[in-house]
Amino acid sequence: MATSNDSFDINPIFSRSGEAIVRPKFSLPDEQMLPETAYQVIHDEVMLDGNARLNLATFVGTWMGPMAEKLYSETFDKNMIDKDEYPATAAIEDRCWKILAGVWNAPDPQKTIGTSTIGSSEACMLGGLAMKRRWQNSRKAAGKSTEKPNIIMSSAVQVCWEKFANYFEVEPRYVPVSEEHQTLNGKNIVDYVDENTIGVVAILGVTYTGMYEPVKEIAASLDKIQKEKGFDVPIHIDGASGAFIAPFLQPDLEWDFRLERVHSISTSGHKYGLVYPGIGWVVWRSIDLLPEDLVFNVTYLGGEMPTLALNFSRPGAQVLLQYYQFLRLGREGYTAVQQASQDVANYLAQEISEMAPFQLWSEKTDIPVFAWQLKPGYTDKWDLYDLGNLLRQRGWLVPAYPMPDDLTDMTVQRIVVKNGLSKDLSDSLLFEIRHAVSYLDGLEGPLPKEGRNTQSFSH
Repeated sequence: MATSNDSFDINPIFSRSGEAIVRPKFSLPDEQMLPETAYQVIHDEVMLDGNARLNLATFVGTWMGPMAEKLYSETFDKNMIDKDEYPATAAIEDRCWKILAGVWNAPDPQKTIGTSTIGSSEACMLGGLAMKRRWQNSRKAAGKSTEKPNIIMSSAVQVCWEKFANYFEVEPRYVPVSEEHQTLNGKNIVDYVDENTIGVVAILGVTYTGMYEPVKEIAASLDKIQKEKGFDVPIHIDGASGAFIAPFLQPDLEWDFRLERVHSISTSGHKYGLVYPGIGWVVWRSIDLLPEDLVFNVTYLGGEMPTLALNFSRPGAQVLLQYYQFLRLGREGYTAVQQASQDVANYLAQEISEMAPFQLWSEKTDIPVFAWQLKPGYTDKWDLYDLGNLLRQRGWLVPAYPMPDDLTDMTVQRIVVKNGLSKDLSDSLLFEIRHAVSYLDGLEGPLPKEGRNTQSFSH
C-alpha cells in the first residue's frame, strides 16, 4: 500500500496481527503499537544516520565501553535537580567539580564552587552571567551606571558566546583573527577594554582550528591595563575541549587557576571528558566569585537545596558516567587516552600536509584537532567542499567551512580526533582522501564500492 509523505508503511514482518500497517508521521496515532514494533520502526529509520565513529566533524564523544553503558542503563532515570531524592548522585556531582578544580590548580579545591550542566554552552552562559552580575554589583556599589556592559572575545569564538551576548544583553566586542594573529593573544586588547567590560573570554582549543589562545599573555595584558587605567577585568576560560587536554598533555602550560585573573573555567564532559552527551562543567576559583543571587534555593522537591543552572530537570546519569571515567582512568589513564588521540592527530596532520594540494593552518596541534586549506593556485576545478562531499559518500564526515570575520574568504577543512579513531582507521581515511584528490584532479575514476581499503584493522 503506497503512502504519502505524511505517513509511513510498517513492514508486515514487524507488525503483529490486528495492528495498523500505516501510521501518521506528524500527528499522534489513535491506536497503540506494540513496543517491539515501535522499536523496530525507529531502529530502522535511524540506520540512515551516519556512523558516529566516522564523524570527524563533532567534538562529542562516541564511545565509552560496555561497563559505562551498563551504568548508564541503570541510572538514566535519575533527575540531577532532585538532590533530596538522589543524594548520592548529588554528592558525586560535588566530587566531580572539586576533582576538576584540583586538576585545574585551584588554590584550594575545597573552597571552590561549581556545577554540572547540560553541556559547555550552558556552562559558558553561567560563567558569563557571573561576570556580568559581579560587574553590575561593583558598579552599583560605586554609584555608577550598569548600562552597556560589554564582553571581549576572539572572532573565532564558539556560537554559544554570541548567544550569551544576545540573550543577556551584553555588547560583544570581537577581536578579529588573521593569518598573522591566529588567536586572541592580548597584543591589542587594550583597544577594546573600558570601564564597562565585564570580562574577557579566552578559548582553550578554538573550534575552527583547535589552537589554544595564550591565556598567560592575555592575563599579562589585562594586568598592564589595570595598572595603567584601573580596569580590573576577569578572564573566563572556555575550555570546552582543551580543559580536558592541557592538564594531561601540557601540564606545565599556565592557563588555569594558577593565574589569579582566571575567575572561572568551563568544559564539556562529553568531549574530551570522554562521556556520552550531554554533560558540561563550570568551576569558579573561589566561592566569592559566584554572586549569591545567582543561586536559588528550591524546597518543593523535599528538603532545601541550592540550584545553579539555566535548565531545571536534567539527567543525572551523565554525572555518574563522568565520575566513572575519573575512577576508571585517573590521571594516568586520561594522559594515555589523550596522548593516543594526539598521536593520531599528529600522524594525520603530517600525512595530509605532505599531499600536494594542502597546507596546514597551524604548524602544531594543541588539542587533537587540526585544520588545513588548499594551497593558493593549486586548482580552480574543485574546492574543499567538493572533497568533503566525496568523503561523505564514503561514510566519513570531514567538514569544510569558511573562517570567521576578516578571514571569511578562506575555507578550511578540519579533523577532530577522538577516543576510538585508531591509526588503522586513520590509514583508511588517508586512502579515501588520496583517492578523492586523484578523482577530483581527473587522474582516476570514482572508487567502486568494493574498492575501498580492505586491510584488516586492529583496534
